[in-house]
Amino acid sequence: MSAAPAAPPPASAEPPGPAVRTGTGTGTGAGAATATATAVRPDLGLLLVPPRARTGWRLVPARVLAMCTVELQKLRHDRTELYTRAVQPALWLLIFGETFTRLKAIPTGGIPYLDYLAPGIIAQSAMFIAIFYGIMIIWERDSGVLTKLLVTPTPRAALVTGKAFAAGVKAVIQAVVVVVIAALLGVAMTWNPLRLLGVVVAVLLGSAFFSCLSMTIAGIVLTRDRLMGIGQAITMPLFFGSNALYPVDLMPGWLQAVSRANPLSYQVDALRGLLIGTRANLPLDFAVLTGATVLGITAASALLARLAR
Repeated sequence: MSAAPAAPPPASAEPPGPAVRTGTGTGTGAGAATATATAVRPDLGLLLVPPRARTGWRLVPARVLAMCTVELQKLRHDRTELYTRAVQPALWLLIFGETFTRLKAIPTGGIPYLDYLAPGIIAQSAMFIAIFYGIMIIWERDSGVLTKLLVTPTPRAALVTGKAFAAGVKAVIQAVVVVVIAALLGVAMTWNPLRLLGVVVAVLLGSAFFSCLSMTIAGIVLTRDRLMGIGQAITMPLFFGSNALYPVDLMPGWLQAVSRANPLSYQVDALRGLLIGTRANLPLDFAVLTGATVLGITAASALLARLAR
């Protein structure tokens, strides 16, 4: 009895073609399918193979930059804030500066008072932008945005740092406006690119500290009304308790001690030395501003979760 004939092999739905080889050997399973699809359609590579996630030291800078970018995109919807905030510095320079320049009531070491005042007004305008930044954090808490941010893998310090330096970038834009106004009024300032870069760093650090101070207060008081009241209560003492309007030597002893503990004084000293060339201890100024910013970020990060409860 003869054996039954063997069944013919099933016909392939696709015509035979050359085998696809990747690397040094043939792919099998899912890897071969991915390589084949990528070879046929190169534009599908990112859909089939996800990009490598940032890890280690690259994670935090990327998240800080992302948060800073998100904050700055808000300016596209409301640019009037930058214009309206330029009114007060302009009035300080036009009225207060011009008047006291003619009075010559404040000794400034032979420097015209308007020149002496301009760096202080730059620091003041930057502080006024940053000191109420905590109101935005409370608004994000009330709208549920902050809770969503906290459940992401982004470190809290990166969230705070991104928001702080976004406030710093806004302050730099404001500082450019004040510098232009001061130049139109005849203030003799340097245009050395390295010194102007130092001015940008000083404004960024000072604004980052005061925005972190505002976010820290927001984490303590938890409401916009209380934050607004405290912000108004500390703004003018910080300003008048610094060397923005007059030299420290003219202050009484107790106010000199307050001025030396005030980060705004070190910011003004750095701006004055960089812009108009007065004697300044720049290493100390930038060291104090950097240390204050780090402490501010640490404090605000620690209270961020309390704000979101």
